[in-house]
Amino acid sequence: MKAPMLAAALALGLATSPAMVVTAHAQTKAAGFSTDTPIEQLVADKRAKAVLEKHIPGLDKHPAYGQFKTMSLTALQPWSQGAITPEMLEKIQADLAAIK
Repeated sequence: MKAPMLAAALALGLATSPAMVVTAHAQTKAAGFSTDTPIEQLVADKRAKAVLEKHIPGLDKHPAYGQFKTMSLTALQPWSQGAITPEMLEKIQADLAAIK
């Protein structure tokens, strides 16, 4: 149920938002992953991708993925129309921090 709501909310938020310029900061694997890591970097790592799939299934399959993949989850959250909640970010952060 979360995935369709997220997809609709992101599509609406990204479709109605002004053009966004996003500069993703570089983050090394030594520093670990967080909700501030660009989404495309999380998707590129099988362990981090598993965390995303647990909490936001199908995020990398979203039609607008190409538009938001350089954003972090923290940056994407305000555009999600409430589909990504602060509580979700906390849970995702905890799971990402556990990746060694």
